Amino acid sequence: MKVGFIGLGVMGGPMALNILKGGHALTVYDRSPQAVERLVQAGAQATASPREVGAASEVVVTMLPEPQHVEQVVLGQDGVIEGLRPGGLVIEMSTIDPQTSRRVGDALRARGMELVDSPVGKTSEHAATGTLTLMVGGNQAAIDQAMPVLKCMGTDTFFCGGPGTGHAMKITNNLLATTIMMANTEALAIGIKSGLTLELIQQVIRTTMGWNQQLAVAMPKKAFVGDDSPGFAIKLACKDVRLACDLGEALGFQPLVGRAAQKTMENAIARGLGDRDTAAILFERERELGIQVRQGPAATQAA
Repeated sequence: MKVGFIGLGVMGGPMALNILKGGHALTVYDRSPQAVERLVQAGAQATASPREVGAASEVVVTMLPEPQHVEQVVLGQDGVIEGLRPGGLVIEMSTIDPQTSRRVGDALRARGMELVDSPVGKTSEHAATGTLTLMVGGNQAAIDQAMPVLKCMGTDTFFCGGPGTGHAMKITNNLLATTIMMANTEALAIGIKSGLTLELIQQVIRTTMGWNQQLAVAMPKKAFVGDDSPGFAIKLACKDVRLACDLGEALGFQPLVGRAAQKTMENAIARGLGDRDTAAILFERERELGIQVRQGPAATQAA
């Protein structure tokens, strides 16, 4: 199959490589020449615009930071819609709101094309191994068309419903994961400041309802070893929570916990930490309280 890929960042780059490994012809576009060159070296063809990606492809995958980027790349001047032929498909894998997803999908359908939303779960390590979680929304015929490409990138596939439901699932997940992480950092900071040790806190919470995957998996890999090098950047986590909170308000309620998490991350971004991993939130708590939750040296970016 002729596949295009737009957005070759921390997640998109390895995802695109796995499409190549799956035997598909791949055309790529990204604003970073270095990101494009890595894919070209692996066998992809480079293009100068999203329109050219569309013209060369039967299926175009987008993996971009913000909703406005998706609209511009797909529907804007020199966008995918200007090159993709009727019968073509866009697989939108960014973390965006379902309203934008449906709006872009409707515009494509008006031109005889389709959109499947399939944002991803897990980490860049899973992107590299092709074992991502896929949250898929769309019309069944379009999903069937997308599956040969999706199978190159993920192993856990969940069919969420009609157009936009995959994106709704993703921001629901990220709201929960991020607010749990925020609660962990506050609880740990309070515990350490009160004279407890990280080891004791973990031992006790492991036996209670407080135990969670952030404490079990994510934080030991990054925060607890002093690593805030870019993985899931604070600015992206903040965007995801903001989208989820905006959706909650559109549905008629005030997402108080989510807005508090959003404000915490906005404060970190204001301190210049937006490009750091969310682990830096813990390091901010340490700085504020004059403690060290972790064992090992403090992260230089959070000092």
